[in-house]
Amino acid sequence: MRDRKAIYAGSFDPVTYGHLDIIKRGTDLFDQVIIGMGTNPAKRYLFSLKERQEMMTTAVSLHDIFITKVKIEPVSGLLIDFAKEKGARALIRGLRAVTDFENEFAMGLTNMDMSPNIETVFLLTKPVYQFISSSMVKEIAMFDGDVSKYVPPVVNEALKEKFGSKNKK
Repeated sequence: MRDRKAIYAGSFDPVTYGHLDIIKRGTDLFDQVIIGMGTNPAKRYLFSLKERQEMMTTAVSLHDIFITKVKIEPVSGLLIDFAKEKGARALIRGLRAVTDFENEFAMGLTNMDMSPNIETVFLLTKPVYQFISSSMVKEIAMFDGDVSKYVPPVVNEALKEKFGSKNKK
């Protein structure tokens, strides 16, 4: 039997419950999901790559299935090249809204042109997570709002540290 690998890539600045849901559902479809932690030179990050990897590692370690089926690796360069290098058959992308679709569709077509043997698999976000984004979470945390229902505890604590929350425990 062939090992069916997929890549779920993003900046995960920070990881949210929406991301974790896509990872979980990806593990239902594939034998292994490689979480590609990327750095986009056009973006400004709140957390370093190392901090994002540590938070993701802690968040996924809370789920037994993730321990055996999920691997976390840094990505530099083109995602499609990383996927080829890892022997992945698919790229997993989460879709929250029509605005996500336009960008993801163009990226998926480009990847298909560059490597026709690697599929892009779109997973629709569950409605409960549809409005959650890393940007929204950071903004709420910056103003000392409660983000505990949007992010794992490790992320919640890291955001409090970054923003010097008055609500630290």
